[in-house]
Amino acid sequence: MSVAFNHTIVSTRDQDAGARFLADVLGLAAPTRFGPFSVVALPDGAALDYLDSDEVHPQHYAFLVSEAEFDAVTDRLRERGVPIYADPGHRRSGHNTHDGGRGAYFDSPEGHNLEVLTRPYGSGPA
Repeated sequence: MSVAFNHTIVSTRDQDAGARFLADVLGLAAPTRFGPFSVVALPDGAALDYLDSDEVHPQHYAFLVSEAEFDAVTDRLRERGVPIYADPGHRRSGHNTHDGGRGAYFDSPEGHNLEVLTRPYGSGPA
């Protein structure tokens, strides 16, 4: 039996706005409804199910993208005025070049620390 990640619940104060932000920034299809959730479907079959909550505890979500998609995502973030950072603590602006790829961190409207990267960590030259 193979194991694949299927979905997770993302807490937010405004599920429609949060899901729409992620889908727009990543260039994905518009969110859909499933029960109480606003669902962002990812190309690999996994999904992020946004659910309204009074308490949002910021989480980290990372997305592996191609080089071209990285450029498109960071362009969309800049167009929206969303700062991008080279590190998860948001101390250095811009992007990093870990493992021979590129990575950038940014905040979602509800405060989740989102990341796009072009190579998985540990996959670069030793």
